Amino acid sequence: MRTLVNALRLVAVIAVAAAILAQWLVSSKLPSYNFFNYFGYFTNQSNIFIALAFAITLVTAARRKQGALGTSIFRGASTVYIATTGIVYNTLLVSIDVQSSVPWSNDVLHKVMPVYAVLDWLLFSDRSRLLLRHVWLFLIYPAVWLVVILIRGATDGWVPYPFLDPSLGYGVVALYCLGIAVFIALMGVLVVGMSRLRIVRV
Repeated sequence: MRTLVNALRLVAVIAVAAAILAQWLVSSKLPSYNFFNYFGYFTNQSNIFIALAFAITLVTAARRKQGALGTSIFRGASTVYIATTGIVYNTLLVSIDVQSSVPWSNDVLHKVMPVYAVLDWLLFSDRSRLLLRHVWLFLIYPAVWLVVILIRGATDGWVPYPFLDPSLGYGVVALYCLGIAVFIALMGVLVVGMSRLRIVRV
């Protein structure tokens, strides 16, 4: 079972790398391409986080060690972020037509990985039991990301997603930010709860 689980995680890491690279090869040829903008999307960052979390977990498994608390916190946080990506995209952004999008890459980053990451966290037992206080740690990165995006939106006008556009009015943007923060906190509580489960022992 451990071999199968780790093989799935390795496939996930490769899939994320391939999807981000494929989309980058297309986006980098556009006149509007900007390296920091491309990697400024929460989608790309959350997928990179979960790929790193799986890679670290694979290294830990190769050394035949149980997941350390720090690794489990990072993996739990990454699961929250990628789940947020999946739900926000499929509720707020799925109808937006992006001409430069690579369809299979888009599906991997927004649909496949969010579902797989949540199932991986829920089913497999090789993670430490987390505590509710760890939810606060999960909120640090999204808070920093939002602050940076809001500053950029107010200065150079770039925002990665239309619901963060200052032209909507900062009251509207603040409501979206609050909604996302609440959702991330609730997802964090669920992830902490799921860390207590031992459905499939690996």
